[in-house]
Amino acid sequence: MTNYELLEKQVTELLNTEPFYVSSMSNISSLIMEALPDLNWAGFYIFRNSCLTVGPFQGKPACIHIEVGKGVCGTAFHDDRTIVVEDVHTFPGHIACDSASNSEIVIPIHSDGKPVAVLDIDSPLLNRFSEEDRLGLEKVASVTEKMIKW
Repeated sequence: MTNYELLEKQVTELLNTEPFYVSSMSNISSLIMEALPDLNWAGFYIFRNSCLTVGPFQGKPACIHIEVGKGVCGTAFHDDRTIVVEDVHTFPGHIACDSASNSEIVIPIHSDGKPVAVLDIDSPLLNRFSEEDRLGLEKVASVTEKMIKW
């Protein structure tokens, strides 16, 4: 079981040390990969030039661009809501950046009340992400939103 309270404190301390978004997102991705078992990808897509562009991450090489409204990341960004997918193969329009991914959670990241990025986490297991994971990762995203400097 993941200690989300500890993860939130670690993210807060990292952001106190250096709030620059590239450095912060790099370390947050690494923390998530270390803290949560059974992951194969954890990172960020940042909105720029009218699409989501891969940002700092941990895992295999990823899709570079994702259109808003496409796939899990683009849909979560467009709808401005967290999406938990038990089986990515059943998600309409899923974009398979890593064929090993079977489940996914995507959480929008905001600046000035508008989505500017998403936190994307994939697992090779089906139904990997619980309600506890959603709530804990949304808290991590909230700390990130409040403290990160664009």
